[in-house]
Amino acid sequence: MTTVSDAATSASATASDGPEADAAERTLRHGKVRAAMAENGLDAVLAYGPGWRRENVRYFADARVTGSSSFVLFPASGEVAAFSTRRSDLPELRRRGWVDSADTLDVWDPAPLTDRLRDLRPRRIGVAHYELLPAMLAEALRTALPGTEFVSATSLLDGVRMVKSDWELARMRRSAAVCAAGWDAFVDVLEPGLPEYRIVAEVEARIKELGAEDNFMLIASGKDEVRGMTAPTPRVLQAGDMVRTELTPQMDGYWLQICRSAVVGKPSEGQYRSFDLFNEAVEAGMAAVRPGVTAHDVAKAQNDVFRAHGYGEYCTSQYTRVRGHGHGLHLDETPIIEGNETVLPENAVFIIHPNTFTPLAGYHVLGDPVRVTADGCEVLISTERKLFHSEKGVSA
Repeated sequence: MTTVSDAATSASATASDGPEADAAERTLRHGKVRAAMAENGLDAVLAYGPGWRRENVRYFADARVTGSSSFVLFPASGEVAAFSTRRSDLPELRRRGWVDSADTLDVWDPAPLTDRLRDLRPRRIGVAHYELLPAMLAEALRTALPGTEFVSATSLLDGVRMVKSDWELARMRRSAAVCAAGWDAFVDVLEPGLPEYRIVAEVEARIKELGAEDNFMLIASGKDEVRGMTAPTPRVLQAGDMVRTELTPQMDGYWLQICRSAVVGKPSEGQYRSFDLFNEAVEAGMAAVRPGVTAHDVAKAQNDVFRAHGYGEYCTSQYTRVRGHGHGLHLDETPIIEGNETVLPENAVFIIHPNTFTPLAGYHVLGDPVRVTADGCEVLISTERKLFHSEKGVSA
């Protein structure tokens, strides 16, 4: 079992921290983005961050902003500027020093932003999350720069962020340690009579103690009838229930996920058979990983296991098609799904999880985050892959 002390040690700062490492990472990012801008003929990138999609703003600023709208203006050359609707974000933006200036943004009068853009005299601007930009802000940009072409830069930033640096991987390994501690807390508390929301409360308490900024968590309890997961409910655990979760803490901006299922009491034969099926699919997905493989290839390798055992229909859109997804500054990046031909390069990070319903034991959840290495993959989490169970409060 991972203790809080052990996890805190694993989650603590490493040699990749410090002003010199930060400066090197900032320079690396600027080089990657400017190379992509040159390929796409962009004079500037404007990273837009609505309240629920701030990953590109954080990529440029390395600061946790909280405003309902924020921007980073990144020119092909020159100073980098940040804007946020929340004045209290400005000290954090300036403290990190990844941007050269930080100012408030009034969405009804964004002149500080548009004036700065006009001074660049850009011919073509890429806007990351252009598709999420409110009409009033899009119109303000077009009115201020009538001769400028605006295009989406969402895919450009997605591609740049896909390959993780050593600086980023160090932070994701801290998230992995917190994932393991959160799962330990999950299993420790299981017993008949416990409401689902109490499980989540115990997990939240453990991972926040370790410094998690946030946590995305789905859960489901019950037996063969369970078809999917939701936010926690008042449902009370019963002996024989399988309790499933996707647990996704965020540390230093970076999300990482663990997927596991546990049984309250002794597992049934069907639950063990279900675990064996899902574990075989996870291992098949991992065996397919290498630089240059596509998301489709990794998903197909997992689905082929279900097909070989006669459960292929449960990998379709009628049940659950997604066989994993990318991780990073957003928790749900490149989908690992058949038909997605996105190439997965070395140092891409994603979770392999063939989570779906089958008649064996209902919805089953199992998966590990991995990094693409030069010749395969590295599993980023130390938690054993097995069917966990708790005997607490269960009569023999």
